[in-house]
Amino acid sequence: MKWIIVILAALNFGYMSFDGSRALIAGHYITPSSGNYQGQLGPWSRVVSAVGIEPEGTLMKQVFVLWGLAGMAITALFLSEPEKYRTIMLVANICSLWYALAGTVSSLIQIILLWRMRV
Repeated sequence: MKWIIVILAALNFGYMSFDGSRALIAGHYITPSSGNYQGQLGPWSRVVSAVGIEPEGTLMKQVFVLWGLAGMAITALFLSEPEKYRTIMLVANICSLWYALAGTVSSLIQIILLWRMRV
């Protein structure tokens, strides 16, 4: 279970920090290049807009980078000592549920696995 959690967390937090960094440099996030959702941000953008944060603003891009890097650090700590950092990893994933849709699914899977590790 530990390795599944680590892989999902690394993908989720790694992509978040990559996308935020790229957005700071290029000026925009990675979005679909074709189809019905061409050029649109994910559902997370509606969540942050609802609380008054501009999804394409510098603040949100910095949040992506910082939250992604923090998540990667937490993942490394969890990898080194799962019993000691399980709760912190659980909290990090609960706080990542807003990153809809792939991030939400990844976080939910991790939350379930982390909860099962407790029992």
